[in-house]
Amino acid sequence: MRKLVSKISLTGLLLLLVATAWGAGKVSFEASSPLTVAVGEAFRVEFSLNASPDDDTFRAPSFEGFDVLAGPAVSRGSSVQIVNGSMTRSVNVTYTFVLLPQTAGNVTIGAAEVAVDGTVYRTDPLPVEIVDEGQAASQSPQQTPQQSGSAAGRGDGAGSQSEAQSRIGKQDILLRATVSRTSVYKNEPLHVAFKLYTRVPVVDVSVGSMPSFNGFWSQDLTSNRTTARQGRETLNGRVYETHVVCEYLLYPQQAGTLVIDPMEMTALAQVVVQSRTADPFFGSGREVYNVPREVKSQRLTIQVKPLPAGAPASFNGAVGSFTMESQMPEERIAANSGATCTVKISGTGNLTFVQAPKLNLPGTFEQYNVKTTESINTSADGISGYRQFEYPFIARAEGTYDIAPIEFSYFDPARMQYVTLSSRPLTLEVTPDTRGGSGAVVLQGRGMSKEEVKLLGQDIRFIKLGGAQLRERRVPFLFSGAYWGLLAVILLGFGALYVALRKRIRESQNLALLRGRRANKVAVQRFRTARRYMEEQNLHAFYEEMLRALWGYMGDKFNIPVANLTKESVREELHKRGVAVEDAQRFTAIITQCDEAQYSPAASARMSDVYSEGVDLISRIEAVIKR
Repeated sequence: MRKLVSKISLTGLLLLLVATAWGAGKVSFEASSPLTVAVGEAFRVEFSLNASPDDDTFRAPSFEGFDVLAGPAVSRGSSVQIVNGSMTRSVNVTYTFVLLPQTAGNVTIGAAEVAVDGTVYRTDPLPVEIVDEGQAASQSPQQTPQQSGSAAGRGDGAGSQSEAQSRIGKQDILLRATVSRTSVYKNEPLHVAFKLYTRVPVVDVSVGSMPSFNGFWSQDLTSNRTTARQGRETLNGRVYETHVVCEYLLYPQQAGTLVIDPMEMTALAQVVVQSRTADPFFGSGREVYNVPREVKSQRLTIQVKPLPAGAPASFNGAVGSFTMESQMPEERIAANSGATCTVKISGTGNLTFVQAPKLNLPGTFEQYNVKTTESINTSADGISGYRQFEYPFIARAEGTYDIAPIEFSYFDPARMQYVTLSSRPLTLEVTPDTRGGSGAVVLQGRGMSKEEVKLLGQDIRFIKLGGAQLRERRVPFLFSGAYWGLLAVILLGFGALYVALRKRIRESQNLALLRGRRANKVAVQRFRTARRYMEEQNLHAFYEEMLRALWGYMGDKFNIPVANLTKESVREELHKRGVAVEDAQRFTAIITQCDEAQYSPAASARMSDVYSEGVDLISRIEAVIKR
């Protein structure tokens, strides 16, 4: 009897071990997503595996119709169960993506792939209904019927999402505007920076609205930065990581109270939440959520003081701190020869608005347009550098002339007073023209260069004096045969020119026609850029430029905004214009390849093949469509 009981027990134990081993060895790879989402609403897609995958074998679907905001975020968990002395260990691996729907409609998320011990497993496609905002079904955001195995316990995704959102407090992400000063003079520069304060990880930011800076002349300093301005500050007793989003240099153009409007933006915070399905003792699975938060800076008030009364006559609006250097010509020059006065104004302030000081010359002098050169550096402290003005002139009449000093006045905010700078006075002696050109006619030219001014007095042909030797022609040209022939040629030439100009004007007014004609040229330029990226092995930039070339060509050729283009509309337009169905299908295939290669690690298309296909396709379409 004992032997019988022992045999039965041993047999049962063996059966239990076999069943356990078989259950543990069954691999499950499931996908989960919401059934219904709204346009513009971010949601999560999870691919759950109950085994340890082979290295670098996970392949995500293309996610066509969605923008991938984040992912893949990989979380791993494990659990151990002991039943009747038998220990079972399970492994859970989850790949999480955050997607943003583009347009309403029924979209299917393709299958993902992963390999376990050399065997490839695939998920079932997931149908998702995308509806207009406000019309989404009242389902839980993470409700999904495609759950089994290790994914069966994720029905509480909505709770995890709410938990993630609750972890972002109002004081965790702030947007503040800071100014260098709140009280300035008119035209005195001030620096304003919009700074993001965070106490949680932020993966992306998007600007909603920018202030208009009414009453200010603004200059963007953000584009001049080579590196991001980041740091750490303490605000209201809390330590924040800071990032300067944008900064400007402002010049108030009117006195009084000016307001800098708030800036609005959306920050995408990343939150890690403990998975509710993880074993509290043996495993610690995590879920990653991207939580959007809208932030807004405060409104700033700037007091702008008017400039004091009693400004000098030579003041033209310069505010700051400046110096002036002048270079005057020699004290003796010959009549009908050119000379130049040079004034260089250097310093810090509203240098861009500094105008050329006035140079008063006698009436017998010819003065030409002032030539301006500059070297300006812009920073948070203001604009610094110099502006140089050259005054070319010609002294026509001999004599001795007293030329008044050149004066330049500016307002110094630090000293709160006007400062006048001046050049040295000049007594200019104009000697007779030894070349005999004293009787030359005065030129009334303007806008001549310095080199041309130097040639004046040398290239003037004077009136030849003395008796003229005239003789009468026997046959007058007027109303002769040659006269009428020349007149006919001129009229025909004007007629042809008129017709050509009318045709050019009509074509230039037809923007759609011009856009269609330049479509191929623009596409070729973009293909060249894509080829350069291909040679540099810049994968993302290459496929992005290929998409621009293909979509841009279709938009220009068919006069359709790129934002309104779809694969279906392109196929319809190609069919209308007699393009073969195979070429239309090739366009769709190339676009799909580029999308997959840009957003999915599963893409295996070679850049050279995609490039050749795209160039050949555009050439074939261009040969069919005659415009």
